[in-house]
Amino acid sequence: MADSEMRAVGWAQSFPMSQGARAGRRWALGHLDSLEWAQNAPDLVDSVLLTVTEFITNAHKHAHSDAQLVLTWDSTCLHVSVHDASPKPPAPADRGLDATGGRGLTIVEALSDSWEHHPQRDGKTVTACFVPPGYPAPDHALSPDGTT
Repeated sequence: MADSEMRAVGWAQSFPMSQGARAGRRWALGHLDSLEWAQNAPDLVDSVLLTVTEFITNAHKHAHSDAQLVLTWDSTCLHVSVHDASPKPPAPADRGLDATGGRGLTIVEALSDSWEHHPQRDGKTVTACFVPPGYPAPDHALSPDGTT
């Protein structure tokens, strides 16, 4: 295989509302441990796990649906994707200093290299990209609306 060809690995799991985000974090950590860069990038692993928590929580709390979590490593970026049943696009909220919630997507935006969402016939998928230290940045950066 030539170096220019994509090499990818991925995992998928559904997390019912009854399981909560904790099960998703444990599942994701088990798969992250198999990636060579994860041992040397604990801060990035923490950022990925926080994103998994936020995405699953949003699917359960706001979409009132199960969360289908997909992790994909494409040799450049770890993509964290969650599909839920709501067609409503995600939007970072501008919360006051006294708010006790509503900052999840703002946190994801700060921690990830990019994030986007895609409407689908049966809901939407929200994806964040994480580039490990020492890896080249993706050829294009994505904005939250999926444009470059």
